[in-house]
Amino acid sequence: MLAFAKDISKNKPAHPEESKTPKLKEYMDYQRKLNHEKLIYHALDHSKTYLQKNMEDFSDAPEKMRAYINQAFPMSASFIQEPDTLLLMLRKLVNAHNSTNNWYRMNPFYHAVVYDCLERFVKIYNRLVKEKPDKAREYSIAEGVELDFDDWVQLYFHELDFMIGKNSGYTHFSFKKRNRAIAGFIEKEMRQGKSREDAVNLAKANFEMDPASVKIILGQPIGPKDLELFYTSAENPIYEYLYETDSPDGFLDGESLIDHSYYLGHQLKGQSEEEAESALNEAAKLKQN
Repeated sequence: MLAFAKDISKNKPAHPEESKTPKLKEYMDYQRKLNHEKLIYHALDHSKTYLQKNMEDFSDAPEKMRAYINQAFPMSASFIQEPDTLLLMLRKLVNAHNSTNNWYRMNPFYHAVVYDCLERFVKIYNRLVKEKPDKAREYSIAEGVELDFDDWVQLYFHELDFMIGKNSGYTHFSFKKRNRAIAGFIEKEMRQGKSREDAVNLAKANFEMDPASVKIILGQPIGPKDLELFYTSAENPIYEYLYETDSPDGFLDGESLIDHSYYLGHQLKGQSEEEAESALNEAAKLKQN
């Protein structure tokens, strides 16, 4: 199964504070309606099916095929040169997702592809919820409620470094703050005379960036080694750290990372960037007091 920032096989999360905070309980009730495994499967399968169809339809029209990839995979199009490469990646993702014996970790190249697949499918699914609810229920994804793509990304992606220099149209608050910091760092180093490549490599060290993200930012094509998915046994407790309540630095004050992320999520859900910034600043003040 594909390994995201959280275990997508767990569909009924709970938060210890939700009984005290109505807005948090409403948020957690929404989370308990979601089936993440089926969401990922249908998003990948939909993208793979339509990519194959367009490859057949445009087999003699490479410019139309390229236009389709730019439209359907806007975050991935910058590093994917050939539709065959994209199809290979989608097949690997589907096969890995369907495997129950191992967790498969993705690099930023794969994260960008999954992001594109999810973003497109969520729009389709939400339209079905409103216009053809019976059809939406057949997917068994969200018990008849619309999906919040921005919230899903906030919870289940590690970062969005592959998006630096691109505009998604979504808030993605925490990740965009990091992306702006990285972009600002790179620009500052370049103003001081460093080449773009040197500046990006300095950012890699300062922000602990994945090497694949560096390649994406520098506009380098995807290579054979970038097409690997790294796996570990499903028996390995790769998510155990999320549930620990004893933070060494005391930052979480007895709160687990999983609880912290849901609490943060309920504060950010539906907020614009300015509203999210204001809400988190206010929360920080209350915590200090």
